[in-house]
Amino acid sequence: MAAGAARSAAALVAQAFRRPPALARPARHDHPGRIVALVERYAPRRAVLTMTLVLVCGSAAFGVVKGGHLDEVTAALSDARNAAANVAGFRIASVAIDGSRQLSHDEILAIGGVNGRSSLLFLDAATVRDRLKANPWIADATVLKLYPGHLRIDVTERKAFALWQRDGQLAVIADDGAVLDSYVTRRFASLPLVVGHGAETHARDFLALVARYPTLKPRVKAAVYVGERRWNLRLDNGLDIRLPEHDVSRALDKLARLERDQHLFSRDVTVVDLRLSDRVTVRLSEEAAKARVDALDKDKKAKRKAGNA
Repeated sequence: MAAGAARSAAALVAQAFRRPPALARPARHDHPGRIVALVERYAPRRAVLTMTLVLVCGSAAFGVVKGGHLDEVTAALSDARNAAANVAGFRIASVAIDGSRQLSHDEILAIGGVNGRSSLLFLDAATVRDRLKANPWIADATVLKLYPGHLRIDVTERKAFALWQRDGQLAVIADDGAVLDSYVTRRFASLPLVVGHGAETHARDFLALVARYPTLKPRVKAAVYVGERRWNLRLDNGLDIRLPEHDVSRALDKLARLERDQHLFSRDVTVVDLRLSDRVTVRLSEEAAKARVDALDKDKKAKRKAGNA
C-alpha cells in the first residue's frame, strides 16, 4: 500500500506541473498569435542576416579605404551613374567657353573636371566653378547647365603682369603677386622683371612709379627688391641705380634731372647711389677709374715739373 500511495502522490505532482492543454479559440482571434509566432520564428534569422550584411559591407569598405582604392570605386560609381544619364538623353552635346585667352578650351574643361563621360544631369556646376577658380589664371567663372545637353562656361582671366625671379627660379605673376605660371615661354619675354623675396607683392606700386619717368622706364632691365625694404634698378647697359627706402619719388626726380642735364646713363659709370638725400655717389667703371688715376698722376707730374722749372 505504501508503494501505491507513493505512485499516486507522484502522479499528482506531475499533473500539477503539466502544461494545461490549449483552449480552443474562435478563428478570428488566431491572427495575433500567428503573427507573434512568425516574429519569434523568423526575427532572429533576419537579425543575423542583417548583421552579416553589415559586417560584410563594413569589411569591404574598410578594405577599399585601407587599400587606397576609394577614389577608384568612387570614380567607377560616378561613371556608372553618368552612363545611365547619358543613355537617358542627358549627354553633354556641346560646350561654349568664353573669356579664355591664356588657357585653351581643353585646359578649362580638364581643370573643371568635365570629360567625355560627364552627363549634364549629374554635373555639379558649383563644383566645376570652384575648381576653375582654384586655378591661378582664373579670377572668376560662371557655369550654366542648359538642358538637355548644353554647357556654358564664362571665365575672367588674370593678366600676366611681370616676371618674378627668386632663388634662381622664374615665374609669371599677376599684378597682385599671384603666381600664374612657373613655366616662362617666349610670349612673356617682354614683361618687366622683378627680383627678390617680397618683390611680387610690391612690384605693382613701384613699377607704376617708375612708369612716370619716360626717360627711365624703357631703360630698366630689372627691379631688384633688396632686404624686402627698398629697390635697386638695373638698366639695360648694366648701370645699377640704388634707391632709398623712403621718399623714392624725390630720388627718381633727381635721377631724371641728372640724365636730362648730364646724360648720366651714357657715362662710364657702374653705380649711381641715391640712398642719401643730400648727395649722389657714383662709381666709375674699372677702365674709367684707371683712366682717371692715370690722368691725376699725369697732372701731378706736370705740376712738379713746372715747379722745378
